[in-house]
Amino acid sequence: GGTACVVTGQPFDTAKVKMQTFPNMYKGLVDCFIKTYKQVGFRGFYKGTTPALVANIAENSVLFMCYGFCQQIVRRIVGVDRKTKLSDLQNAAAGSFASAFATLVLCPTELVKCRLQAMHEMQLSGKIIQGHNTVWSVVKGVIQKDGPLGFYRGLSSTLLREVPGYFFFFGGYELSRTFFASGRSKDELGPIPLLLSGGFGGSCLWIAVYPVDCVKSRIQVLSMAGKQAGFMGTFVTVVRTEGVLALYSGLTPTMIRAFVANGALFLAYEYSRKLMMKQIDSY
Repeated sequence: GGTACVVTGQPFDTAKVKMQTFPNMYKGLVDCFIKTYKQVGFRGFYKGTTPALVANIAENSVLFMCYGFCQQIVRRIVGVDRKTKLSDLQNAAAGSFASAFATLVLCPTELVKCRLQAMHEMQLSGKIIQGHNTVWSVVKGVIQKDGPLGFYRGLSSTLLREVPGYFFFFGGYELSRTFFASGRSKDELGPIPLLLSGGFGGSCLWIAVYPVDCVKSRIQVLSMAGKQAGFMGTFVTVVRTEGVLALYSGLTPTMIRAFVANGALFLAYEYSRKLMMKQIDSY
């Protein structure tokens, strides 16, 4: 599921990070795509793909594993049998709890991904003299400069994004599946309803928490050039110096990516889960 998410959405994610961190460099999505292609070539859209794959596979593996556990916790809290189907709201709460665990594996890999994606802009703006162009060079740079804890820059803003965001993510997904199922079992849904449901869930997540993600990207990328203020400090600085709209820079590629990538994520997740369950049942 994580692999499908990255393969379909990486170019839009790259544009998102560039526009969030350096909003004055780009007039919009098309301008960002054209400039990136002219300056770095097609490979520029896939900068940070390796850590993005690691991040998404790790995050979604932990997320969906913990989602199952958290569903059982929610069942205990509301006092129902462990086989009882949860409501869409209860599933949303379970997803929100699960995201807190996923954040711990996501933050380090996402920091490396964001830095690779915005490395060219950091050099152009003069914030750094020489950039690191490989995953290993970025990892080595973080360890040398900040130590192992340097990988957790932006942890608080990642948590602020993930916990409420995944409430809307799983809530939107389950609500959409309920709509398409219309009385039938959700497990009987075909690929198109699953794609649309995943896309709707992803769109709900990003609409709800986009300003938080923008602050997170800035903290993780700009901390390359020196000590960066925390979440509230960065948030206030952006609003004062650039205005509230700066927090929504890069929203267009994000919404395109959210629908396409999360549709692919849930489709791959549901079908791979069914395949694995069949294998287990056959034994």
